Amino acid sequence: MEFTLPFTIVNGGEKLTFLKSYFKDGVEVLEGINEVQPKAGPPMHIHYLQDEGFTVVSGKMAYQLAGEPVQYAGPGDSVLIKAAVPHKFWNDGDDMLVVKGFITPPDNFIYFLSEIYKSIEANKGRPAMYDAAYLLNRYKSEYAMTEIPAFVQKMIFPVVLFVGRLMGKHKKFAGAPLPVK
Repeated sequence: MEFTLPFTIVNGGEKLTFLKSYFKDGVEVLEGINEVQPKAGPPMHIHYLQDEGFTVVSGKMAYQLAGEPVQYAGPGDSVLIKAAVPHKFWNDGDDMLVVKGFITPPDNFIYFLSEIYKSIEANKGRPAMYDAAYLLNRYKSEYAMTEIPAFVQKMIFPVVLFVGRLMGKHKKFAGAPLPVK
């Protein structure tokens, strides 16, 4: 699935604009800018295949790697999250947090986040259960949400996927790109 850059997605607490894509040392790099409302940010998650970097333009970013204490970054500070490291970040200030960032290689990052953001917007703050189950199952080689309890992911999600398929909910993902193995 191709996206024309720049491409913007919004989920209420975040506005993420993918600006450009290029190759460096034979690997694709996707750059963007993220505007994060106070106290907003994604939950603990993993990009199994991608490195992700941020440079704070304005505001105060808090971030945490799994099992480590919260750290902070301000204007001019950069943070690099290596592939397969569980992490989260949020706006820890009272003003808008603006960060420039990159992800490499992007693989299905734009598609995955676009669909999650659409579902969050449609459901006023949380993705629909079927959408989360479908996307996290389809792209399990690429992404994980560690704050969703294992019981939900292993026991509830398969039931949600089965019932959702019977109801035809999978049809909205008909053009979904293949996962990266």
